[in-house]
Amino acid sequence: MVTAEGVRQGIYRSEAIRRFAQWLDVAPHPLTACEISSGYIAAARWSRAGAAVESLAIEPLPPGAIKPSAVEANLSNPAEVRSAIEKVFARVHAKTRDVALFLPDPVIRVFVLHFDVFPRAVNEALPLLRWRLKKSVPFEADETVISFMRQAPREEGVDVVTALVRLRVVREYEQLLESVGVSPGVVMSSTLAALPLLNDRKPALLARIAGRAMTAVIVRDGILCGYRCVDLPAEEGEITPQALLDEVYPLAAYYQDSWHEGIAMVGLAGLAGRIEEFREPLERELHCPVGGLLSAAASEGHISSELRPLVERELDALVGWTLYRGS
Repeated sequence: MVTAEGVRQGIYRSEAIRRFAQWLDVAPHPLTACEISSGYIAAARWSRAGAAVESLAIEPLPPGAIKPSAVEANLSNPAEVRSAIEKVFARVHAKTRDVALFLPDPVIRVFVLHFDVFPRAVNEALPLLRWRLKKSVPFEADETVISFMRQAPREEGVDVVTALVRLRVVREYEQLLESVGVSPGVVMSSTLAALPLLNDRKPALLARIAGRAMTAVIVRDGILCGYRCVDLPAEEGEITPQALLDEVYPLAAYYQDSWHEGIAMVGLAGLAGRIEEFREPLERELHCPVGGLLSAAASEGHISSELRPLVERELDALVGWTLYRGS
């Protein structure tokens, strides 16, 4: 369950982006992680040392079995999804009950909110955030679970990164894991799990596609500067470079106007081997290098050879989780 426990422990980071993991309650780090996507369910179990992948299992899902939504029920075909979960965990052999759970990005809403003054006490901060977000989500704020963290602002005041999820939606996914005898000790969106793969020493943009969802995130020196999750007009195998650019460009323009500098690099994920098709059009319009998220992280030495089984299957959320666990 996503909670504000990280804030109660005094989490206030402005360094590496992997510190977002602490915001979402990752201590202690589960040795097993599961990603639930609209197209597949994947789980991996790491060694006690945390470096080697001891087991990995992936099960495809039939089209439409999961329809990611922050509002409505997500499991359109519960029997197929439950069967896939059972097969994955039968093969991965989780040795502890606690599991990290990564959900489709549309399920969890993420905001960067600015306040002139923001309370330190959680019992004062949560009502303020619920009031502020009341008109930003299509459901009652009281029906949500909220996590948040403070981060360095670009101007006077306080910036607060806030994630919220509708309780009855996240319970659908939690109950899937509980049905196979494990419990989600950590819940976060797949893109937030993948963020440690992005080199954020300079302003960096991640564009990650999963099914019909595209999530764009801008980070700079450990600060989440912008977040945008939208539905695309086509699936990942059919999306065109121009359609992707149309969705990414507003966030890049917002960053340039707000921070008075441009994006220094773009990492792409979820394009199923089509990175080269997108590289030149995006570089021409965004005026910076564009490359695959996993390939760039590997070339920079951030991914060890022990993670090859995850890299080969482009499981960026599970690879990113390994970097969280090493923080």
